[in-house]
Amino acid sequence: MLTKKRYSVKDMVLWTRGESLIYLLYAGIITVLYHVFEFTFLNVPWTPVALIGTAVAFLVGFQNNSAYGRIWEARKIWGGIVNTSRTWGMKIQDMVTDEYCDKPVAEDELKYHKTTLIYRHIAWMTAMRYAMRQRKSWETQHQAKTNQEWRDMIHIPEEVSTLEDNLLMYLSEEERTYVLSKGNKQTALLYLQSKRIRNLKEKGLIWEFAFLELENVLESLFTHQGKSERIKNFPYPRQYASLSLYLTRVFAILLPFGLIPEFAEIGHSMSDSFYLIGKYFIWTAVPFCAIVSWAFHTMERLARTGENPFEGGPNDVPISTIARGIEIDLRQMLDESPEDIPSQFPEEKNVQM
Repeated sequence: MLTKKRYSVKDMVLWTRGESLIYLLYAGIITVLYHVFEFTFLNVPWTPVALIGTAVAFLVGFQNNSAYGRIWEARKIWGGIVNTSRTWGMKIQDMVTDEYCDKPVAEDELKYHKTTLIYRHIAWMTAMRYAMRQRKSWETQHQAKTNQEWRDMIHIPEEVSTLEDNLLMYLSEEERTYVLSKGNKQTALLYLQSKRIRNLKEKGLIWEFAFLELENVLESLFTHQGKSERIKNFPYPRQYASLSLYLTRVFAILLPFGLIPEFAEIGHSMSDSFYLIGKYFIWTAVPFCAIVSWAFHTMERLARTGENPFEGGPNDVPISTIARGIEIDLRQMLDESPEDIPSQFPEEKNVQM
């Protein structure tokens, strides 16, 4: 769901408040042990800590770029679905005619065929968005507490109603039974589309050249579907994601052991000129360690949330909104009454579904 919301620092802090408190408490404990109980052996040279931090920064940066690439590719795919869907609606309107029939065909019959083809396309988009929302075993971001809090505040359309209910209006009973019996329902719908336009060609309601043009549009839809399914069914390589997570945690654990002695030494050097500041300067290491750990953790977590652009997070591709927008366009193209056309899914918490 691509969001229009501009996230503030406050939003980010609330999103990661649990980890932030852990980092703050952890740095405080190490500082107490080092300064109050004089466990001065809790000292790690700063150079290896800095080297680990540099490696983590490169790895997390790579992960973020890769995750954003998956989101952007998914957005381009669904942008292509928008354009191809409008092309389908336009060609159906102009290519389903009785121009090449042996005898004239009633306007109501032509409208019935056009409506059937366009409604079946809407059913295809509906099946697509439900397929993209199906939970995969590697999609685990919804299990995080703060992500669960967000999901409790919004209503993802695919979790509120079923595919069967959404297909009632757009398919006949026979077609619906056929589609629901298949594993890949969106593919079954495109097969039905191809079969229907072939039958219309045989009846003379679609010219042979127009039939080839419509088949090309179906081929484009198959291409978009395959690309979208590829992102959905192929996870971000776990070796990269897991390594980033583990190294970030290792860095957060080692950071206080490298920074606190440094701050203690700085405070000691300041004691002659600024006694009070120098005496308590070591305690500034606590928030500093927490902020640095928070920054690395947040970057790593942002990358994890972007790995699966159809999972239903606040920054995912808004496939429900996109599909409903196409549905509205196509039904308006059929000159249906505004009262009969469904409204767009509402934004919740400034986020498109």
